[in-house]
Amino acid sequence: MSSIDRSHSAGGTRTYEVRTYGCQMNVHDSERLAGLLEDAGYVRAPEGADAADVVVFNTCAVRENADNKLYGNLGHLAPKKASRPGMQIAVGGCLAQKDRDTIVKRAPWVDVVFGTHNIGRLPVLLERARVQEEAQVEIAESLEAFPSTLPTRRESAYAAWVSVSVGCNNTCTFCIVPALRGKEKDRRPGDILAEIEALVAEGVSEVTLLGQNVNAYGSDIGDREAFSKLLRACGRIDGLERVRFTSPHPRDFTDDVIAAMAGTPNVMPQLHMPLQSGSDPVLKAMRRSYRQERFLGIIEKVRAAIPHAAISTDIIVGFPGETEEDFEQTLHVVREARFAQAFTFQYSKRPGTPAAGMDGQIPKKVVQERYERLVALQEEISWEENKKQVGRTLELMVAEGEGRKDDSTHRLSGRAPDNRLVHFTRPDQKVRPGDVVTVEITYAAPHHLLAEGPVLDVRRTRAGDAWEKRIAEKSAKPSRPAGVLLGLPKVGVPEPLPVAAGGCGCD
Repeated sequence: MSSIDRSHSAGGTRTYEVRTYGCQMNVHDSERLAGLLEDAGYVRAPEGADAADVVVFNTCAVRENADNKLYGNLGHLAPKKASRPGMQIAVGGCLAQKDRDTIVKRAPWVDVVFGTHNIGRLPVLLERARVQEEAQVEIAESLEAFPSTLPTRRESAYAAWVSVSVGCNNTCTFCIVPALRGKEKDRRPGDILAEIEALVAEGVSEVTLLGQNVNAYGSDIGDREAFSKLLRACGRIDGLERVRFTSPHPRDFTDDVIAAMAGTPNVMPQLHMPLQSGSDPVLKAMRRSYRQERFLGIIEKVRAAIPHAAISTDIIVGFPGETEEDFEQTLHVVREARFAQAFTFQYSKRPGTPAAGMDGQIPKKVVQERYERLVALQEEISWEENKKQVGRTLELMVAEGEGRKDDSTHRLSGRAPDNRLVHFTRPDQKVRPGDVVTVEITYAAPHHLLAEGPVLDVRRTRAGDAWEKRIAEKSAKPSRPAGVLLGLPKVGVPEPLPVAAGGCGCD
């Protein structure tokens, strides 16, 4: 009996919900989990449903309180599960890989626990748990199959994540991800390009290349220039309008990558370059294999080659042993680099990491005060950098769901080539997510831009056609949401990256 037959024999079409925590890699993995479940006959639960027949938690282990958050959510579902015979709960992702049997001991109503290396086993484990009426815990120690070979329900019709690698070879003392995701494993360039070409054929016009350390791509296949070659190859794909990537590591960021960014028209003028700290002693304690001078040198080269590039970063405040002088060095780099945006985090102990046991843990009050100073400085710089955009004419890819106030302000929202968010006046003609509009920037705020004048041009695109087709299919078949089973997050065009803790905090 097939998995689809079994699903129906268990009491008709069953619904599912996937709850995602953490970084872009988890978001992309959740697309795979959704694709696997739909391929097995499940249907996504309607928005606002009280509880699905199967609830999957795709977890993150980056934050100190990640487990508390998970068990709180599991506790909330316990009475619902008790009142709904046949309901199942599954826990996967980094926290599942780390805690394994602990999850079932603390939450015995969980049906399935699976790890980061065997997400493809979810439908089988759910069925086994149902038949055997006992929890199934299956954690693979190494990758069983590259995730991109699995069916995928992509959330966006016009923008997509494409994994180039999984795992990480770094040993940052604050990060547990390499222990949970394993050593870096690269995909063959031909497989990556074939996936992108298939996406473009479906209407996708923007891709974001994704890896825990994306620009280390090639280390597993023995080609140090593999990533720059991959960027240039993306430039030769007809119909692919925008290429982004996240997240690189300063250690592996080479001049040939900068040249490929500058010389490939569809590679966008945007770079997310994690700093973490501006202090050389702190960087050493973090086991970050670069120092302040190297980092600022990269920024200078990128700006020389791509003058309008928007550069963002990740910064950790209050790492063990950080002195006031160390923190001042971080502020110095922020002033020199003039980031368009910074994702700032107060240091949080990650159980199982070397930093969690280091001497010199900083008092919460001191960390908070430093954090507030850093945020105030970056807000000032972000606003100043955004003001430089006023008067510029930009092409925006229209986004779905990124402007929370769009309905009340009679605006739409889109992403500029450098990924800045722009809210613009709604034109008289129909504009769809994935279409491209040309606008003039009239106002700048720290975190967005406004184009308050009339739209200068509207270009209908194949990406907009794909979005429209998906909406029509969804309306025609409300019981089965349309997906692209090819192997992005809900808002459509990827948000400014990282979406969470800076690529699981290991960048």
